[in-house]
Amino acid sequence: MELKLKNRTVLVTAGSKGIGLATALGFYKCGAKVAICGRTQATLDAAAAQMPGCFALTGDVSKPQDIERVIEAVTQKFGAIDILVNNAGGPPPGLFADLTDEDWDKAIELTLKSVIRVTRLVLPHMRDQKWGRIINISSSGVKQPVPGLTLSNSIRMAVLGWAKTLANQVAADNVLVNTVCPGFTQTDRVAQILEQQSAASGKSIEEIAALLASQIPMQRIGQPEEVANLVVFLGSDAASYITGTSIQVDGGSVQGF
Repeated sequence: MELKLKNRTVLVTAGSKGIGLATALGFYKCGAKVAICGRTQATLDAAAAQMPGCFALTGDVSKPQDIERVIEAVTQKFGAIDILVNNAGGPPPGLFADLTDEDWDKAIELTLKSVIRVTRLVLPHMRDQKWGRIINISSSGVKQPVPGLTLSNSIRMAVLGWAKTLANQVAADNVLVNTVCPGFTQTDRVAQILEQQSAASGKSIEEIAALLASQIPMQRIGQPEEVANLVVFLGSDAASYITGTSIQVDGGSVQGF
């Protein structure tokens, strides 16, 4: 299968660790020109060291001025962005009764508005050249809500609705928009969820992790690379007739058709 990613430019937001880093590495190994952004310089430096030539910039996707600076810098460096991977750390766990208006506002900025703002800046070039890929990293919670993730379950559904609507609007320009929905994967985000569930239940983190794995048909938590493989495919020429989809990578956890 020919992915034809050589010399394509890809930007992975929150690309310095976890699924974002695995995705950046996947594109890099396929010959793409890779740019990543993240909030912590040391983490970015460590990620970029694994990909000689990678363009790494500090930036918080919940801040509009950071988004504009990152997009401008990547465009000046590589000419344009062909593939955009919208990724960000999810909003914190919490029950509805415990969440304030400020919690909701922060989550909307991080999870919904960041995706809209980044896409708005890269989309004109994609439409002009009649080729583009936009892949959103979401969560299997859009298919089957995850207990305790009130903010994530709610706001990621808004992103899913936006992505499906946008996909229809830009498909004729050969700009494809898809959403990847990871299940439980070995990331800092999942570590945070395990800690929260451990504190709430009184069980150890190891017990919670084992219980979680037992509820997954494949009997294990996923690896970031397993999610990244689908993202890279959707960013390639091989996925030329796939748009408007939301695909889970969850070891079979979502119990629906």
